[in-house]
Amino acid sequence: MPASKAQVLVPDIVSLELDPAEDAAALDRLALWALRYAPIVAPDPPDGLIIDTSGADHLHGGEAAMLTSLVDRIETSGIAARAAVADAWGTAHAAARFLARPVSVIPPRQAAAAMRDLPIGALRLPTSIVDGLHFLGFERIGDVEDTPKAPLTHRFGPELMRRLDQAMARAAEPFEPLRSPEQIEVRRAFGEPIGAAETIARYTGKLVDQLCVALEQQGLGARRLDLLFHRVDNRIEAIRVGTAAPVRESRRLTRLLTDRIETVDPGFGIELMTLTATLAEPLRDRQTISSLVEPEEPDISDLIDVIANRLGASRLYRFAPVESDVPERSVKRVAPTAPEDGASWPGEWPRPSRLLSPPEPIDTMALLPDNPPVWFTWRGIRRRVARADGPERIFGEWWLHHAETTSVRDYFRVEDESGERFWIYRAGDGEDPATGSHKWFLHGIFA
Repeated sequence: MPASKAQVLVPDIVSLELDPAEDAAALDRLALWALRYAPIVAPDPPDGLIIDTSGADHLHGGEAAMLTSLVDRIETSGIAARAAVADAWGTAHAAARFLARPVSVIPPRQAAAAMRDLPIGALRLPTSIVDGLHFLGFERIGDVEDTPKAPLTHRFGPELMRRLDQAMARAAEPFEPLRSPEQIEVRRAFGEPIGAAETIARYTGKLVDQLCVALEQQGLGARRLDLLFHRVDNRIEAIRVGTAAPVRESRRLTRLLTDRIETVDPGFGIELMTLTATLAEPLRDRQTISSLVEPEEPDISDLIDVIANRLGASRLYRFAPVESDVPERSVKRVAPTAPEDGASWPGEWPRPSRLLSPPEPIDTMALLPDNPPVWFTWRGIRRRVARADGPERIFGEWWLHHAETTSVRDYFRVEDESGERFWIYRAGDGEDPATGSHKWFLHGIFA
């Protein structure tokens, strides 16, 4: 509607000048930011992104976890977002705009079933074709799918069937991925397409050598590499690997990439290979100084990289202490090579090597308020307590949660007659009902 009419309806409306060029530039910047999730990303004007997650979703905990992380981080910047993943771009495009709340995952080979009930507008058709279909009584994609194709093609042209096949994941839809001009990139074109794994591995090594030379010239080391394979049928296969620290060793990077070649489908042949350092950091050469007193600390970052790229970076971590008296909050996951921050666990009372999450309820008999249980039953097994130490009283963290202002836990270290040691607690001080339910739980097991 005209701006003057909108101002009459909503007096305090805020109007801004439309700047299509700046909107397109902002979408390009968002696409470059999304390269942290997958190696193949492109803008989908006016308000979308295309991300080919093949071979990269496992690095983020799976498709659903990756989409949730993507949407949450975009919304943190004040941008409302919805995302979907499917077998084809057309399917994901429609699902993101008509199914995602805010995330939707279309299972493999289920595109046709997911698309049938969506409106015709989800097919990315010109307005004239959509209006013509509505005039004929078509409302859903399933209505078009169930109608003979020849009459519709004769009336509306080939565009309708092309978009329908793309939405149903029956037709491929190539697109050109976006690349930052600042990224270090090398490529190799082939006069004759290649497809053998040995040939791909050989040229991968050559590309890594060229990339390492370029990285050395800028004093950088690679933290993330994307190797793209452009097939003769206009499809792109990709390999993404990451490293725990900046790396510029040709042999090490080549091994990480060639370990993933088995996931690449060369199709009828690969005509172009592109290797890009999508994440690089400064790397300074270190001088090795031998010591006659202390042995040199071994470098296990190579092993970490191999395991992380096979299993996913989110599945490889170590525990670090957090300054908190509440046991389940006193530990956090950090990267395997993360530096020490100086925090430590309190040493007054020993802690079990294994914590149960969440603590499991147990049946006990104990003299209140300060005596440990005489026996307890856990997972159907009754255990008689031979020795016990405690209680260790832990108060709630009222500055984090108001409900914990009066909460209390009394922990005991107990040993049963077979010599197994457990960490159990009573929720509450044993007297005041406001401090807890006074139920017993098993929270940890000592080695």
